Amino acid sequence: MKQKTQTAYQTGHFAETIALWYLRLKGYRFVARNYTVKRGTGAGEIDLIMKKGKTIVFFEVKKRRTYHLSAEAITIENQMRVVRASAVFLKEHPEYNGYQMRYDAILFSDYHFLPRHIVNAWRVM
Repeated sequence: MKQKTQTAYQTGHFAETIALWYLRLKGYRFVARNYTVKRGTGAGEIDLIMKKGKTIVFFEVKKRRTYHLSAEAITIENQMRVVRASAVFLKEHPEYNGYQMRYDAILFSDYHFLPRHIVNAWRVM
């Protein structure tokens, strides 16, 4: 019998689920998952949006063989798509006016059980 392999989508979805629960244990509150902006805007998907106190955090979740490869997978283009999508999200959700904002990463490795949380993984100039 042929063994099933996970698709990239399934692996990513599982990593996002683990990241969500990991962040909840760290005191973050869930806002949205897989937030997507209309095509043609140049914006992409935001894996997780969480809040903690008066800070809204946009998370990029990556799983690769090592933490290093996971970090490298968050390219400048990927970051800019998330930034554009976060701007749309904030326009659509004025209840977050006055919140601090940041971009974090949750990295997974095949060789480690716990994810690695990178606070302020990138900043917008």
